[in-house]
Amino acid sequence: MTHWYAVRTKPRCEAFAEANLQRLGVEVFLPMLIEGKPMSVVDRKSATPLFPGYLFVRCAMPAQYRAVSYATGVKGIVSFGAGPSIVDDSIIDSIKGQAVDGIIEIADGTLVPGKAVRIHEGPLCGLDTVFEKKLNGTSRVVLLLKALSYQARVVIDLRGVVNA
Repeated sequence: MTHWYAVRTKPRCEAFAEANLQRLGVEVFLPMLIEGKPMSVVDRKSATPLFPGYLFVRCAMPAQYRAVSYATGVKGIVSFGAGPSIVDDSIIDSIKGQAVDGIIEIADGTLVPGKAVRIHEGPLCGLDTVFEKKLNGTSRVVLLLKALSYQARVVIDLRGVVNA
């Protein structure tokens, strides 16, 4: 029976490892992220791995363990305890559901610094905050949270925030 597994790659070798694993006949999922950010003079979008240093493979363990572990560009299979850790199908399906052709796009400019936003998921759900900034190279944002006479910064995932 086949399951999804997370595979750690060598630094900046995700695409190289993906190609080598595919040559071995292993099903590979390397979700990519596109964020609008300035590059040189022209404002272009660049694709980077959603999980830098990692990709997902669907294979039968232990039969394909050696082939996956020793593929060029692979550092190892993520394991907790005695063997490789299975990634639930629902997690992979959720990521694939947000992607178009394996690419997830986050539009810049949807949140404006100083504007009120509301957290709509997670433990801080329902709190009104002020958007401060987006962290470079990530899909996380810094928000100013004000409670009574105390003000604090929180960092959460961009998808958990909507304009108030």
